[in-house]
Amino acid sequence: MSDALSAPLAEVLAASPHRSAVLEAAGLLSWDGGVPVAHPSLVPPDGPTGRSAVQARLSSLRQAVAAAAQEPSGPAGAGWAELNDEVLLHQGRASAATGRALATRVVPELPGLARRLDSADARVLDVGTGVAGLAVAVARALPRVSVVGIDVLQRALDLAVGELAEARDVADRITLRLQDVAEVAEPGGYDLVWLPAPFLPQQTLAVALPRLVRALRPGGWLVAGTNPPAGDPLRAAVDRWNAVRNGGNAFDADRMAEVLSGAGLGDVRRFPTVPGGPVLVAAHRPGG
Repeated sequence: MSDALSAPLAEVLAASPHRSAVLEAAGLLSWDGGVPVAHPSLVPPDGPTGRSAVQARLSSLRQAVAAAAQEPSGPAGAGWAELNDEVLLHQGRASAATGRALATRVVPELPGLARRLDSADARVLDVGTGVAGLAVAVARALPRVSVVGIDVLQRALDLAVGELAEARDVADRITLRLQDVAEVAEPGGYDLVWLPAPFLPQQTLAVALPRLVRALRPGGWLVAGTNPPAGDPLRAAVDRWNAVRNGGNAFDADRMAEVLSGAGLGDVRRFPTVPGGPVLVAAHRPGG
């Protein structure tokens, strides 16, 4: 997929027939009269999204390898702190695709939000900002907003400083903060809150969500990144195990929609991304 961003797909496949055979056997490649047809999940809408998708897949593989290398008797739920800088950077840069989707696909569909984010005092909270990939993408797509990125991992924030040095066009509108989401205390401080729900332990999510709801300005929106509902019991069990092992929770899009409604938010909407990929769940704070 990475090679196909800079060369025709047929040329890339011809250069490595054994790799092509693996893709075909996995159902990711088919042929139509001698013309290669990639599975829809491998076809990005544009170059930047394609590069981010490649980075995301590579990062997921690196994260899986890192998890597999842990001792079976080692601590579960160690999560991001156990990952090396390379994985953190790749995962963070991959999140730029989510930031672009959030700003260009989701925001225009949420009543009143585009207007709010086009004002001089517009503010976005990026929970779990990591190396600030999503924050940079949002700031670039929404030129009047200020983004506050919070994270509990100082090492990730140190890497983010380096990333912002390469994003001088928006760096002055992004603030990084070492802070636990369960300690957010800024009532009415934000028009939009981004919450990468699968990466938070369930207990942290339960404590943090009421604080995030209060942090929204009346009329503001919270958008949570979630995993799609599993299609079968085995997939569901594996997803739950993987989430807990990586320090997160097993809530899927259906469960997250229920949780947001139970927290007092309304007008819950869902935005699928790629087939089998994350589902963005948005909910509105009444008023405003």
